[in-house]
Amino acid sequence: MSFYFEELDYCVTPIGALSLRRRRELSLGVDVFEIKLGEQYLMSSLFTTSEIELARLGLAELSRTGLDVVVGGLGHGYTAHAVLEHEAVRSLIVVEALDAVIDWHETGLLPLGPALTGDPCCRFVLGDFFALAGSKDGFDPDKPARQFDAILVDIDHSPDFLLDPQNAVFYQPERLRKLAAHLNPGGVFGLWSNERPDEAFTARLAEVFAEARAEPVTFHNPLQNCEFTQTVYLARTAVAPAPGKAE
Repeated sequence: MSFYFEELDYCVTPIGALSLRRRRELSLGVDVFEIKLGEQYLMSSLFTTSEIELARLGLAELSRTGLDVVVGGLGHGYTAHAVLEHEAVRSLIVVEALDAVIDWHETGLLPLGPALTGDPCCRFVLGDFFALAGSKDGFDPDKPARQFDAILVDIDHSPDFLLDPQNAVFYQPERLRKLAAHLNPGGVFGLWSNERPDEAFTARLAEVFAEARAEPVTFHNPLQNCEFTQTVYLARTAVAPAPGKAE
């Protein structure tokens, strides 16, 4: 096995063959960790700006302390790690459908694994995020129907480019309403997308949430020496009226 490339793990999952690879990017002098699903590149440790911004932009919408957060999709762990860096966060549940990805973090195959597994505020839940979002019990198996201050999701490539066709229903108003029921008043839903802002999806969010917008996130791609733009969608439930005031 070459020093410049190594397949750290390979397994067959219900949605295809999953591969974790490490390679040396000679032009930059760095090790790059990549996750592939079949022939698709799911994510790379070389491009993490928008994953981190998903956490930062989502939590910036919240001014209170003692925040309880859900992250849908573990991946390399950059969104979860950015959540834990926020001083107002009290607890984090990371929902991941593939046990292999959780195992990569728990065994230290991925660089951020020790930081996530060593933080008492962070807990991994093995499960289908989309099924849990549509259920009444929600995301915390120890506390059914628990509500959260923020739910941040990075699973599909975009609302129209899906890892699994069955996920499509999640991006429609009916299922988004079920997700919103798991948020506290004034809670935030954040969604990562590999594409530029989509006005049609933002409009669907606005049907469900009190506020909705798309935030472009632009970063430099050193391999192609050009700028690239992805999107973080942000939506917020209505704030509860102050005591003694009419809605």
